[in-house]
Amino acid sequence: MFSSLQASKTLQSIMASSIFTSIISWGASAFMIVGGVLPYVPQYATISDKRSVGGFSTHVCLVLLLANILRIAFWFGHPFELPLLLQSIIMILAMLVLLQLCVSVASSTKDKHRFLEFDVDYFWNWSSFDDYVQFLAALACVVGILTALLRGSYVFVEGLGLAALMTEALLAAPQFWSNYQSKSTAGMSVSMVLLWLTGDVFKTIYFIAKHTPLQFWLCGFMQVSLDLAILAQVAMYKKGGTSA
Repeated sequence: MFSSLQASKTLQSIMASSIFTSIISWGASAFMIVGGVLPYVPQYATISDKRSVGGFSTHVCLVLLLANILRIAFWFGHPFELPLLLQSIIMILAMLVLLQLCVSVASSTKDKHRFLEFDVDYFWNWSSFDDYVQFLAALACVVGILTALLRGSYVFVEGLGLAALMTEALLAAPQFWSNYQSKSTAGMSVSMVLLWLTGDVFKTIYFIAKHTPLQFWLCGFMQVSLDLAILAQVAMYKKGGTSA
């Protein structure tokens, strides 16, 4: 009787532990899916309130859109965690929303330039949101065709993954360079960068725990390093302007 009761308690303990572990795992996956867009909420609010792009670099949107288009293509050649695929889809949608706001705010002060003019001097500096969509659609088509043709090539697939994750790893580089050139972080949301850092630390741990491909690990470590570099700029340039 005692042994039966003890076995029952042990089984209940194991089940409770399993349920708790599952909840933690699902919670971590859910955060990975939506957590990536959270840093851009304060930046979106800042641009919307001030009706000015300020110190925010729209090349951040370019980097994330490019990285996630490549990452989705990588998934077809080397399937990885489903939450990371869903994260890419949501990130693309979020960047399109943020980019649309930036273009609408800045369009009144820009000369008119179109994507189909193929003028490299004005790349990613077009006057209409439609031009950005045309470029991204063309890029997605080219990447999709190449992936369909070469998905059986190990070198191509792994190279695609490396390109996707290294592009994402350099996410903060345009913002870092913009701050460096202006010697100011005015107009940049510090909350955004702090959320970048929090999310990048979390996802690096997630990548390691889930045994994702090595490309993901390298991406995480590089992103954390760039986040810290931008926070260092905030401290260095704080006399030159006030960050949002």
